[in-house]
Amino acid sequence: MPATAAEPITITVAGGVRVSGLLQTPPRARACYVLAHGAGAGMTHPFMAAVALGLSERGIATLRYQFPYMERGSKRPDAPPLAQAAVRAAIAAAQGALPQLPLVAGGKSFGGRMTSQAQANMPLPGVRGLAFLGFPLHPAARPSGKRAEHLFDVQMPMLFLQGTRDALAAPDQIEPLCKALGKRTTLKLFADADHSFHVPVRTGRKDADVLSEILDDLAAWIGGITPPP
Repeated sequence: MPATAAEPITITVAGGVRVSGLLQTPPRARACYVLAHGAGAGMTHPFMAAVALGLSERGIATLRYQFPYMERGSKRPDAPPLAQAAVRAAIAAAQGALPQLPLVAGGKSFGGRMTSQAQANMPLPGVRGLAFLGFPLHPAARPSGKRAEHLFDVQMPMLFLQGTRDALAAPDQIEPLCKALGKRTTLKLFADADHSFHVPVRTGRKDADVLSEILDDLAAWIGGITPPP
């Protein structure tokens, strides 16, 4: 399916706070993924753009958006209440722009965690599942389950796409977590990939190959939890 260009939009969060978004909608889209960025890079980062383009080619629309701190050029992430308000505002914007499409939500690292926290605190209207592109389960080299506690309050399908060399989600931590979360959870591990889904040259694989596998799995999972068009 041909990809389409991203359309800039403005999203009103709360209290006059506004952030930028990029809506990318292929012809005959079957769902929309509301995609939040990680802590250190915004919605235009090459990884985010590649995810949006790849999903567009697979028939899935995306809405990328900025958190308020990134919009104003700060390096310090927003406090959870404001970040979660941005998640909710982006989802409302996606519903308004594409009312005919089922929604899934999530994102890269910090963005995925803020989305799951928002859902745990109060269900996100219209969202059928959460998909995480590298869930940040714990700080680097400091295994802990604290960041995962809220996930047990998320009663909807969840997809974890994780690299086996992810310093923020060691396999011996993420695998038992997903097992404990039960049947609503799907875990896909990508050999030799780190938190950015980079793979060493010695593996003979390329980052683009890994991303293609990730997007195939993501698109298939979205298809499995959303009704046919």
